[in-house]
Amino acid sequence: MAGVLGRISTIFKAKMNSALDAAENPNETLDLSYEQQVEQLQKVRRGIADVVTAKSRLQLQLTKLQQDSSKYDNQARQALAANREDLARLALTRKQDLAVQIQSMQNQVETLEGQQQQLTEGEQRLSGKIEAFRTRKETIKAQYTAAQAQVRISEAASGLSEEMADVNAAISRAEEKTMAMQARANAIGELTAAGTLPDVLTGGDDLQAQLDQLTTGSSVDQELAMMKAQLGQGAPPPKQIGETTGQGQ
Repeated sequence: MAGVLGRISTIFKAKMNSALDAAENPNETLDLSYEQQVEQLQKVRRGIADVVTAKSRLQLQLTKLQQDSSKYDNQARQALAANREDLARLALTRKQDLAVQIQSMQNQVETLEGQQQQLTEGEQRLSGKIEAFRTRKETIKAQYTAAQAQVRISEAASGLSEEMADVNAAISRAEEKTMAMQARANAIGELTAAGTLPDVLTGGDDLQAQLDQLTTGSSVDQELAMMKAQLGQGAPPPKQIGETTGQGQ
């Protein structure tokens, strides 16, 4: 039972793969892959922008701390000039506190600068790869489109395509109907000529047909009488209907 189920599973997978292969359009697949890569590149660029923004914000804060540090240094000098050592000591203490913050913030700015540099280099490499993929993608799409056109031309020339098969079948049916109609027309013509069918051009005039038959019969009788007269076997041939009885009449 397990072997049967395994075979069924294998057949099902093969059918699914075949269906997917038939449904897959290489051009669409390539375009989708390119779009996904472009989205990744945009994410990297947004990340770089975020890092630059954070670094700029820290740099502004660092500049403010450095200005405050300079201010405390000037205050300490002014206090000493005024013999206010206590105030000078307080200003220098604040300056030292800022020095710790300034050093920490400088380290953070340097870290962000390193991250920005790495991201920028990665973005440049990724952008180059995506551009190379785009060029390759367009080349493959052009080759695939050309191959499709070549297959269609070959199928049309050999009559293998479904469209050409339908056209050929329609032509065969038309030829068969045409031959049947020609055969019917020929048969009707032969029957009409033999007198089996009435001539549609004469409208089926029975009187005219009887007169024609009588004239034809008289001609045969006259020709038979003439042959007998030549052989001395009978009287002169009878006159045909419509033939004058004398020259004076």
